[in-house]
Amino acid sequence: MALHQLRIFTGTAHREFAVAIAHKLGVPLGNCDIKRFADGEIWVKFVENIRGNDVFLIQPTHPPADHLFELLLMVDAAKRASAQRITVVIPYFGYARQDRKDQPRVAISARLVADLISVAGVDRVLAMDLHAAQIQGFFNIPVDHLYAAPVFTDVIRHLNLDRLCVVSPDVGNIKIARAYAKRLNAELAMIDKRRTAHNVAEAMNILGDVRDRNVILIDDIVDTAGTLSAATKAVREAGAKSVQICCTHPVLSGEAIERLEVAKVDRMYVSDTLPLRIEKKPDWLHVASVATEFAEAIKRIHYNESISSLFD
Repeated sequence: MALHQLRIFTGTAHREFAVAIAHKLGVPLGNCDIKRFADGEIWVKFVENIRGNDVFLIQPTHPPADHLFELLLMVDAAKRASAQRITVVIPYFGYARQDRKDQPRVAISARLVADLISVAGVDRVLAMDLHAAQIQGFFNIPVDHLYAAPVFTDVIRHLNLDRLCVVSPDVGNIKIARAYAKRLNAELAMIDKRRTAHNVAEAMNILGDVRDRNVILIDDIVDTAGTLSAATKAVREAGAKSVQICCTHPVLSGEAIERLEVAKVDRMYVSDTLPLRIEKKPDWLHVASVATEFAEAIKRIHYNESISSLFD
């Protein structure tokens, strides 16, 4: 495919991120008209001709569910407009935390969302730091999985901290924490976390030595910050010199910022996969853009080149 056939469109969930990606690629952001009827029903139309084009639709699917439904309608409209290939770019894959049946009579929402996207007519999915790697297997179409680790490790290196220790706040993140530790030539530790209810986490035991070390806490999603604030307090009590947090998706619901303030986080780095929905950004909260990573991945998909080589 020729480069002029690459088309970028976005919904209303995070237009600034799509603009940044289009700018990195040097292509204009396409015109997609999205309106709502008086009762809130969504209406979508591609204003320009996309017949035979390689179409990329950029939209995180965080709540409300309108963001997901907007994406589905954009896919359907693109398919009916005879786009040659449709790739959905989902910086933050919402509803991913319900990825298995961990108790009776519950929904597996991650699988349901994957089915909805596939049935809508998508050819390919591009996402970053899925909550569980198994979600890739919920799709019967190709899924390219990006990681924020290269961006965050560069940020940490520029801090010039000594005696680094990468800490996973729970067992589910130990694999990605190990990758950070390898990149940073740091020690590795883990917190034995037990969750007593939804959005309620209690830090228990630290497996590893964090005393007199500069701790880097790693997580994929920060929602109410219960896990990360408890983990911060735990490593502080264990003698950590400082606490930095790297978290890809800044959901930041409820009293998340207040909890992190009380826990005395030194610095927290998040990506721009989601818009920051907080009234005032504290001085210790920093945004590291991953637009370049997405732009490079989109270009490689367009030219049918390797994505995995981005992480070599």
